[in-house]
Amino acid sequence: MFQNKRLFNKPLKFPTHIAFIMDGNRRWATSKGLNKMIGHKQGGIALRNLILDLCEIKEIKYASFFAFSTENWKREQKEIEYIFDVAKNLLKENEDKFLDKNIKFVAVGDISKFPKELQDAIIVAQNKTKDCTGLVVNLALNYGGLDDIVQAGNKVFESGQKLTVENLKANLYTAPSPDIDLLIRTSNELRLSNFMLFQLAYSELYFTKTYWPDFDKKALYRAINSYTKRDRRFGGK
Repeated sequence: MFQNKRLFNKPLKFPTHIAFIMDGNRRWATSKGLNKMIGHKQGGIALRNLILDLCEIKEIKYASFFAFSTENWKREQKEIEYIFDVAKNLLKENEDKFLDKNIKFVAVGDISKFPKELQDAIIVAQNKTKDCTGLVVNLALNYGGLDDIVQAGNKVFESGQKLTVENLKANLYTAPSPDIDLLIRTSNELRLSNFMLFQLAYSELYFTKTYWPDFDKKALYRAINSYTKRDRRFGGK
């Protein structure tokens, strides 16, 4: 439970699954007169710190992060390679810390297109933490929400089953994680950008002007506080 409950309304209604579209690394760097690559580095640090902050909230069982989209391949090759290095270092440098915190790391998306060294780091992190029973961290890598739905549907058809909501959900990259309760997007962009579209069907959305490298524990608490004020009816009265 949070140490400072005064930040929240009562009764508290915490999300079980919280997701993040981590946006604004480059704009953060530009606003400070820095090379945009530094923005990605700081974004990686913010990601690590936030994962550790989320471990303090026992009610949150799953956290999903949009790290690299299927559309991000359109960026300059130099920037792509730098992002890959940030991801690789994040995994390698924090393996023991994730284990100590009982964090289960899961890569969602098609990682087969990544450099072998990055693929290896992802696989090692998954294998080392596969038996952890604490926070499940879904890191979306080479991920697109539409692609996810298509690949899940293909798996259902290949199995000879009739397509249903239940068996489609069971074949998504994020399975068995439940649907997302709260989505947070940073940097004041008001769109979903092809992120976990199926899983976001009835999610609460929270948009903040804060750039991702500056999104910290206080910003997280503000977002969750907003969530506690909402009445989720899921289409009912």
